[in-house]
Amino acid sequence: MLTSVSKPLRLLFLYDRLCAGHVIDKKEISQRFGVNARSVQRDIDELRAYLAERAAREGGQYDIVYDRRRKGFVLDGIQSPLMSNSEILAVSKILLESRAFPKAEMSLLLDKLISGCVPQENMKLVSDLLANEKYHYVELTHPAAIQEHLWELAEGIKQHRLLELSYLRQGSEEAVSRVVEPAAILFSEYYFYLNAYIVEKNDAGSYVRKYDYPAVFRIDRILSLQTQKEHFHTEYSGRFQEGEFRKRIQFMYPGQLQQLRFRYTGSSVEAILDRLPTARIRETGPDGFLIEAEVYGKGILMWLLSQGSSVEVLSPQELRREIRQTLLDMLERYGAPD
Repeated sequence: MLTSVSKPLRLLFLYDRLCAGHVIDKKEISQRFGVNARSVQRDIDELRAYLAERAAREGGQYDIVYDRRRKGFVLDGIQSPLMSNSEILAVSKILLESRAFPKAEMSLLLDKLISGCVPQENMKLVSDLLANEKYHYVELTHPAAIQEHLWELAEGIKQHRLLELSYLRQGSEEAVSRVVEPAAILFSEYYFYLNAYIVEKNDAGSYVRKYDYPAVFRIDRILSLQTQKEHFHTEYSGRFQEGEFRKRIQFMYPGQLQQLRFRYTGSSVEAILDRLPTARIRETGPDGFLIEAEVYGKGILMWLLSQGSSVEVLSPQELRREIRQTLLDMLERYGAPD
């Protein structure tokens, strides 16, 4: 019981709880502050008057209403800044599926999320629903604590500062050094990636981009990074747009932008359109769907091969030839049929 708390502090407590999405139980508040239920009701009425004045001034409609199902007073007409219980459960499931963090980091993140459940008993419900997945959570082969790198990279992007990376490439035992213009941080297929333009010094001693398109660095393979004193400038019209890039990339394999045209004869064209956000159906007929899409790099080859005989690439011809050669190599590896 907090009998020494003044009425203004009591009002602030009630308002804070309501804005956070909590339910106000008059009996519980009476016992907490050592006042009778009529005093709590007067507090609620004063808060209602304040919200009505605020609504008249700012627009919208705010009110404190009694929720019979939850057996208490709640704030109506304003969205809580906190996540709901179902949102916490959904995000926790997505986090576990992502396998984005080492087990200790993942457990800590989930505990922080679950602590936001209201009322208190729902914390145990969500914890129980996630307990089995948390227990059997499997880290990636090379778990790395990347959160410090994430923030440093984010600051480099925001401040337009060049970064020097010490980077361990796939299949290599020696790190390489790269100076880059950081452009964006993305997550895909279990890993965080840095999209960045590799730069090198020209004869005048200024840094210039080596390629027109960004390179992709897996952040857990960045051994160290140093923020350089040099800034880089990007025109607003030429800024890197990670949302548009994500629409056109598969498995985070970079490369030149290309126009893909293929025929699909499988059972779920919706799955194709979901996988390739730039895809458009150009023709529909007895021979299936003629689909066009704009894609980056070589990652699309891996996805196309995963579709088996349901897909036939029509163009570009170079990609068609590459798929044909890959299939011939596979056939040779498996040998003649028994």
